[in-house]
Formats: sequence, C-alpha cells, structure tokens
Amino acid sequence: MKLAVVGGGSTYTPELIDGFARLRDTLPVSELVLIDPATERLELIGALARRIFARQGHPGVVTTTADLDAGVEGADAVLLQLRIGGQAARLRDETWPLECGCIGQETTGAGGLAKALRTVPVVLDIAERVRRANPDAWIIDFTNPVGIVTRALLKAGHKAVGLCNVAIGLQRKFAALLGLAPADVHLDHVGLNHLTWELGVRRGGPDGEDLLAGLLSAHGEDLAAHLRLPRAVLDRLGVVPSYYLRYFYAHDEVVRELGTKPSRAAEVAAMEQELLALYADPALDEKPELLARRGGAFYSEAAVDLAAALLGDGRGPSFQVVNVRNDGTLPFLPDDAVVEVQARVDPGGPVPLAVPRLDPLHAGLVAHVTAYEDLALDAALRGGRERVFRALLAHPLVGQFDRAEGLTDRLLAHNKEHLAWA
Repeated sequence: MKLAVVGGGSTYTPELIDGFARLRDTLPVSELVLIDPATERLELIGALARRIFARQGHPGVVTTTADLDAGVEGADAVLLQLRIGGQAARLRDETWPLECGCIGQETTGAGGLAKALRTVPVVLDIAERVRRANPDAWIIDFTNPVGIVTRALLKAGHKAVGLCNVAIGLQRKFAALLGLAPADVHLDHVGLNHLTWELGVRRGGPDGEDLLAGLLSAHGEDLAAHLRLPRAVLDRLGVVPSYYLRYFYAHDEVVRELGTKPSRAAEVAAMEQELLALYADPALDEKPELLARRGGAFYSEAAVDLAAALLGDGRGPSFQVVNVRNDGTLPFLPDDAVVEVQARVDPGGPVPLAVPRLDPLHAGLVAHVTAYEDLALDAALRGGRERVFRALLAHPLVGQFDRAEGLTDRLLAHNKEHLAWA
C-alpha cells in the first residue's frame, strides 16, 4: 500500500508518521511518500520519519520528493495538508481583520475566506494531477478551510473526503470523563466543519444509550473550561458545541482578547523553529513532546482510521466523522453542500448516517454559513472583487456593508501574490 502526503514538509508531519508507525496493523503502509517544494525542511522531516519507523519496527519505506507527479504516481491515497503562504500568510489572516473589528482567525470569518481563496485553486490542480496519475486514488483533505476545500473537490468530481480532528478530540475528552474506551463513544456530531454540535454522546454505537445529559450535569464545568465558554451556555444549549462556536457566541469578547496578546500564528511560527531544531538531531527517533502544543491532536489516528476504511482493512465498514456531500442529510441545505457528520465508511466511500433534527437555533446558523461557503467557493473559483465582497457580506461574523468593504480591500492587498486575478 502506497500513501502520499502533500505538504509532507510540515512540522506537524511527525505526528502523522507516529500514527502510521503505531497503527501499522490497521494500515499496513509499504511506501510513504512525503511531497513538498520546501526541500530542506522535507529532507529533515523525511530523515526523522525514517528513524521513527525504524524505532517502532515498521517495515515501510519513507521517500521524499518535490515532484508532485512522481510522488502521487501509484498512490492508493493522497493526504493533503497544505498552507499556501505559510505561517506568514496565517499571521496576516489573524491580524488585518482585527483592524475592522472582526475575528482574526485562519478558518472562519475574513481570514478563513482569504485562506480559501489562496488554497482552492492549488488543491484543485493537485487533485487533477492525482486523478491523471491514478483515478482510483482517494484524496483525504485535512487542509483548511476543510468544508470549502472538500466542496470544491467534490464539485470537480474527485474521490475526496474531508477530515477534521475536532470530533475525535471531543470523543477522547468524553471517553476520559465517562471512564470509557474511545471506541465505545459514538457522537451525534452534526453541522459544518468548525461549526458543529454534539447532539448526543452514545455508548457503543449509533443506537446506544445517550449519555449526554448526565455528562453535562456531572462534568459541565470541565467541558465549559475546555471550550472556553461559560457553564451557563452549555446548560442552556443542552448540547456541546465545537470550540469554534466561541467565535460566534462570544465574538466581541474574542476580538478584544486577540487585540491584547500575540497571535496564534506568531506562537506557532516560534514553535516551528524549535521543532525544526529538534528534528535536526540525528538521535531523535520519536515525536517530541513539544509537538503536542502544535495543534491537530489525534489527527494521525483519525487519518489512519479513515484511510484504512477507504482502502479496505478487512475489518468491514466503520463509523467516522467526516466532511461529505450533504445529499439530504440536513434537509434544509442543498444536496451539494458539504456537512460534517457521522458516516459509514468503506472502500465505496462515506455514506452519512441519519442525524437527529437540528434545533432552529443551530440550523439557522448552519444555513447562514452554508450560504457564505457557496459564495466563498464561487469567489475562489472565479475571482473578482465583487465576489469577495459578497462572500464577506454574507458571513455572519461580518454582515455589515462598510465592514465588508474594508475587509475586502485588506484581503486583496494582503493576498495579491497568491491571487492571479487580483
């Protein structure tokens, strides 16, 4: 089995490598190709990957290349983990929206739109080259904004599934609080990427006992602290929102916070320099503890489980939270919207499970953001200042004419080098 990772020079890649090494019985990889144009970083991380495989007795071969076409040739699955513009672009995404009184964040609001505009054309080019090299290969997208990028891939007819680590992180959190194994916790996870709610926490599987009410009652303070929301919010909602909902439920508070502390991008950039120094040590043969602070917890486990189910691991179908075409799953959304829900996954692809009815309090926000994502994808595919403006005006975290105008000007000014039409 051959897997390729586009963006293999990321400092986060050793987390993925560790997952492949530990879970080799689940996903028996014979060849892992790391692909990245940043050749110096790529060779550094490729060498560490080989040492991690050797330490854990993994027989697979790790290769590196800057040649995308050569790297994806014959791959059974291709994982995308890109950041067009690097941490410098992320820093800008987190900074200029604050000048207009809006959230500065890389996956939602104006910063998320900027990332989508930079990313979608590049991902579609990569996907087309994957399709030419091997039309049967699955594309697993971990590149943010996952919902918009996955929608672009599916709209273009690619065999693609979107993946996020929010659900698996909450599953692990709930399992620890309940004293259960993570595999025994099934989530009624409903919404869009980075806009989801846990409507149920079930023991054993989709039809198991719902433990959510007791979980909120016994562990509400712990969960509220984890989500950085007041306990009263969880009690009134009666469900567990993604921590990204804080950008919506406490927008002005978050804007004030972001204006008084270093950006997350600056923190990650500094952390990356420390990680690269660690990776350069030829004696290092495991992921360093510092990597846990980099973000993306449990991504490797989610990626291994998803790839194994898509490629056929002999265990039969599995239930996993993925980003997938709606096709009636949320009846108030268009069929071609991309939703983040539990799905039955096997080599035929993901099939969404039936989900509980989403309360109008949540459904209204989902419909609103879906409309924004439709406009954002149109802007990413066709370009044009007016399309960017319309997407920003439609976003619930923007929504004011003057604010959308100011954000449009700033977005274009900060992203000209990445937007051929700008």
